[in-house]
Amino acid sequence: MKKIALVAAPAALLFALSACGDAAEEPAAEDTAVVEETVVEEPVATDAVEAAATDAAAAATDAAAAATDAAAAATDAAAAQ
Repeated sequence: MKKIALVAAPAALLFALSACGDAAEEPAAEDTAVVEETVVEEPVATDAVEAAATDAAAAATDAAAAATDAAAAATDAAAAQ
């Protein structure tokens, strides 16, 4: 009886797994080609936008230089006392 159970259990498992699907029934990967279209959008940058960005960067640089000069003047004034 034990031998029958040892043979029947793997046989039942093999049968259950083989019922899940057959590789021969699946379509080949070459048959299901998918064509993907890609749309490339060119960035829109105008001269006005670039000029504004350049002006803003120059203003930020000038402000940083002014802050550095002010800090140096304050340090000099504190050292002179």
